[in-house]
Amino acid sequence: MMNGNDREPAANVWAGGLILAVLAAICTALVAFTYRITAPRIAANEQAYLEQSLAPLLEGIPYTNSLSESTLVIPPPHELPGKGPAIVYRVYADDKPVAALFVVTAEDGFSGPIKLLIGIDTSMSITSVRILEHRETPGLGDLIESSKSDWLTQLDNTSLEAPPRDSWSIKRDGGVFDQLTGASITPRAIIKAVKRTLLYFEENRDSVFETEPPSQNGPSA
Repeated sequence: MMNGNDREPAANVWAGGLILAVLAAICTALVAFTYRITAPRIAANEQAYLEQSLAPLLEGIPYTNSLSESTLVIPPPHELPGKGPAIVYRVYADDKPVAALFVVTAEDGFSGPIKLLIGIDTSMSITSVRILEHRETPGLGDLIESSKSDWLTQLDNTSLEAPPRDSWSIKRDGGVFDQLTGASITPRAIIKAVKRTLLYFEENRDSVFETEPPSQNGPSA
């Protein structure tokens, strides 16, 4: 039989557990409330950052839509570089398509996959190319980064006609594009990926823009 002394510790344990449960419920409610208050602001900040990141590829191209609201996801299998889903940001001036920004992956970089952001206008010319992710060798392959060299700028304003599509390779392979000093695998992978993206857009331009354009509330470059 439990005497008075035994009941007191048991009561203390029960009371302590109850207090902890109440505190946990309060903390959960506070976290949920904080999330509800801050989630819209976080989403807005993320959207603004994305718009800021994409805009440099559209320099000189007027557009009116919000780029982050014009996303098209192309699931595999597809003819674009990379094995996973490809992302396309469609760019409009009013209701007229003017460009597309492709997020694709060159799988055959020297140190692994290289994620690229490739801008192409509707005249089939490259607006710009940016490196989003890579694991290339510091001081060698990482010169593909715009902050470390201007190697990528040779792709600006190129197309499948200028240079001719059979010249879309690095000079070591008989093409027209410069490679990086001491590195050919990484540049070769990027040039190949950009050409494949151009070829895809050439064949699928209408289907990329076949859905309704997003709300026209974005910036104008």
